[in-house]
Amino acid sequence: MIRLVALDLDDTLLNSQLAISPETAASIKRAMEKGVTVTLATGRMYRSALPFALELGLDVPLVTYHGALVKTSRSKEVICDWPVPLGPARDVVRLAKEFGFDINLYVDDELYAGTGHRYINAYVNLAKVPYRQVPDLLDVLHKEPHKILLIGEEEKLDEFDAVLRKQFPGQLHIAKSKPYFLEITSAAGTKGHALDELTRNMGISQQEVMAVGDSYNDLEMLEFAGTGVAMGNARPEIQAKADFVTLSNEENGVAAAINKFVLNN
Repeated sequence: MIRLVALDLDDTLLNSQLAISPETAASIKRAMEKGVTVTLATGRMYRSALPFALELGLDVPLVTYHGALVKTSRSKEVICDWPVPLGPARDVVRLAKEFGFDINLYVDDELYAGTGHRYINAYVNLAKVPYRQVPDLLDVLHKEPHKILLIGEEEKLDEFDAVLRKQFPGQLHIAKSKPYFLEITSAAGTKGHALDELTRNMGISQQEVMAVGDSYNDLEMLEFAGTGVAMGNARPEIQAKADFVTLSNEENGVAAAINKFVLNN
């Protein structure tokens, strides 16, 4: 029996129009009417994820920043807060600047970008959030950030990934959410760890959890959940880690998974 459903947003719950289809919304509503808790588990900022939660009528803790911040949608209660330690965060920004990456920095649920950021307008159109432009991101880093996002070519990001893992063993969680997005959070800031904490608080077992995702940053929660579902549009290596592969996000894959495992249709 599934008691908790955790849904990634981009390329999972959301279609290519960055919208939740009526079919998927209806399946989620039926699951909630059955007494199942449905939440979002996303790399997005809390403020970027919240509108989708409110659209679905969710009054639950939302897993945001890959799990670095878990905060309720209505009362705004913080359940988990695991930002990147300040020392490593400053070092990552310095190194990323040397590699020439465009950098998004997230502090206090605000998005900061340095001058000359080539992709920031496209990013804010995707995330539907404002941003603050600053001459030097290090001037903002006097408080621990929830996430650092690097944007660049996949091959170069993979190279930088290896550099970070060697320099900060066990200190950071590093994963791609899209081929051109490398996302850095604290070691604790994963969707799997956040769901572990959340289910303990709710008295729900792992076997009663279904998680649905499409990318590398979803692997921990797919492995944690009793039922890990990969989207049909996920890369083969992600699908190989899942218990079940559903339809793509253009084919209402989330609805298909809910219908199969929650509603038993």
